[in-house]
Amino acid sequence: MFEQLFTYRGVLSRHREAPLVEERERYLATRAAVGLAPATLRNLAQALRIIAHTLAFPADGPLDTTAINMAADRWVQSQFHGQHGQDRQGPRRRFIRVATEWLRFLGRLEEPEEDAAPFTVLIEAFATCMRHERGLSSKTIRQYTWFVHQFGQWFSTQEHSFSDVCVGDVDAFLTCCGQRWCRVSVATAAKALRAFFRYAAHQHWCAAGIAAAIESPRLFQHETLPAGPTWSEVQQLLAQTHTERPRDIRDHAIVMLFAVYGLRSGEGSALRIDQLDWAHEQIMIGRPKQRCSQVYPLTQELGTALIRYLRDVRPRCERREVFLTLRAPWRPLSAGALHHLTRTRLAQGGYVGPHQGPHTLRHACAAHLVACNLSLTEIGDHLGHRSPSATRTYAKVDMPRLREVARFDVGGLL
Repeated sequence: MFEQLFTYRGVLSRHREAPLVEERERYLATRAAVGLAPATLRNLAQALRIIAHTLAFPADGPLDTTAINMAADRWVQSQFHGQHGQDRQGPRRRFIRVATEWLRFLGRLEEPEEDAAPFTVLIEAFATCMRHERGLSSKTIRQYTWFVHQFGQWFSTQEHSFSDVCVGDVDAFLTCCGQRWCRVSVATAAKALRAFFRYAAHQHWCAAGIAAAIESPRLFQHETLPAGPTWSEVQQLLAQTHTERPRDIRDHAIVMLFAVYGLRSGEGSALRIDQLDWAHEQIMIGRPKQRCSQVYPLTQELGTALIRYLRDVRPRCERREVFLTLRAPWRPLSAGALHHLTRTRLAQGGYVGPHQGPHTLRHACAAHLVACNLSLTEIGDHLGHRSPSATRTYAKVDMPRLREVARFDVGGLL
């Protein structure tokens, strides 16, 4: 590995003669396998050589974070003697980070014991129940357990045991959250806590009746219009990303998937290469809420955009997800990364709205289908809705038909 990175004989000998040469070379090979550039690998090799000289490695056994921090302090003191301020903090942090990752790779890092989160056992049992008995989706389980964890952290400051929890504690927690969260988030937290306390009462962890007494802020069905850019703004966004730059080539395909197929961010993040059926010109989208897959025709525009991305931009690696980072190490774009990408693109296009993530493009897709006179059932099928009630909100954006209703004379019917 060192021969591939260094050509000068003196530099190569310094790396070969440093301690733990086999362990350093093995780690560099794994980092090269995920796509790190040669310049990055050379910098990493230099850092590993310094760490191998500075750290006091025992014959066997792990090293803890205290030993790494002390070694970093010794090295910084020797390299930056007489300098003060922030000049030494960056190199020190990098020393600690590289040493920690290397030792973890070697299996010689003694990880610090993390303090158990409040009610960890209870939350894990609740998550198991939601997964195996109620059959909820993984996203719902993560959302519910997150809200319960937030309550556990808040309640742990009250210095009471969980068996003493009462409705007043839950109300106080929701009131505190209302100062930071919107009404929808507070209502979701109340829904999650109702499910948790219903399960907790069944397990005799707390008093019965708490779940039924939890109140949440009133939410009015269909109280807001679905917010999203107009279809002309979506076309401008697609034109904006139709360039020769690698990032634009990738983002063009992503924006088209969200706008034309109305995908959710998680569905776009989970899209894999084997879901693209080029022979039959189809694309299969996994629907986590329905626990099934839905097949769509692969349009010529999207097929061209995907082929261009896969052929010219996507890195050659073992990852099967379609959309990856542009820089090594190669990782699939998370739902959060897709949200940031879409928000940035919409802002660059001048779009101003209450929401600017992938869901706004989903709303734009639905509004466009309404304008094309598709029925709500057809729109719901296209968006992957589980029930017609989720699609009814788009009837409010069908202004021509609403005007027809307003002009309808009911005088003769009375």
